Amino acid sequence: PAMIVPPALRRAPHPGFTSGVTVITSSADRMGGADIPLGLDFSVCRLSNGEVVQETHPDESAWILLSGAAAIDCAGVTGEIRRGSCFDEAPSALHVAGNIPVAIHALTDGTEFAIVRTRNERTFPAQLFLPANMAPEYRGAGLVQNAGLRNVRLIFDRAARPESNLVIGEVVNYPGRWSSYPPHHHDQPEIYHYRFTLPTGYGHAELGDAVVKVRDGDTVVIPPGHDHAQVSAPGYGMYYLWMIRHLPGNPYTGFTFAPEHTWTLDPAQQGWRPADLPPGLV
Repeated sequence: PAMIVPPALRRAPHPGFTSGVTVITSSADRMGGADIPLGLDFSVCRLSNGEVVQETHPDESAWILLSGAAAIDCAGVTGEIRRGSCFDEAPSALHVAGNIPVAIHALTDGTEFAIVRTRNERTFPAQLFLPANMAPEYRGAGLVQNAGLRNVRLIFDRAARPESNLVIGEVVNYPGRWSSYPPHHHDQPEIYHYRFTLPTGYGHAELGDAVVKVRDGDTVVIPPGHDHAQVSAPGYGMYYLWMIRHLPGNPYTGFTFAPEHTWTLDPAQQGWRPADLPPGLV
């Protein structure tokens, strides 16, 4: 599908995320070309040093630390988490079922969380995922002249949290390179939330045959069945948090590559290289 309605791209607030909670998507949002609701509540929460958030939310929730430091207290799960850079450091994330009391105490100014929620009647123990739990996965290494090399960090999936209705992870897209490549699609709705190493950074996100320009703090809603791939402008590191909702009777278990580009997954096929390019230049 090529038709993308404007709500697919949610621009970052200007001049940036302010104190408190900024709501970006709602579960009831409809996606371009899709006859199902998004089913994902996504927001960004910024806290000052000493500020405390306490909630008992009816939905399954994940709190992913983007930057700063906080003390967590939730159903016997406690700990202090810190993150200086979402580009250079793996995430910490609190994952809880609905109706579980959560307390988060910010330990620095500008502490920032991404909050993901979805409906889920099942119960499961709260869990705090820490950087030590997440080995980096360097996808694209050795393929098509390393043009799609990136770092994928899976926070949790169905194997790790079988009772969950969510799959959540991150990608660090290196400057001038591609990720989510080859283009792929799946039946479940997905959200990408972007950050860049500099405020002037930007990239491009494919949604079927449509392309949108993404900047720091932007969010893209990916409708089911749309091929999606990303590229960052040279000089700018691009980070995105990705979140997928399982559909009833159709959980997310993987994706399907666009068949015309699957040859790029063969290390023996590195693609065209200019004959006049001096050796060692790339």
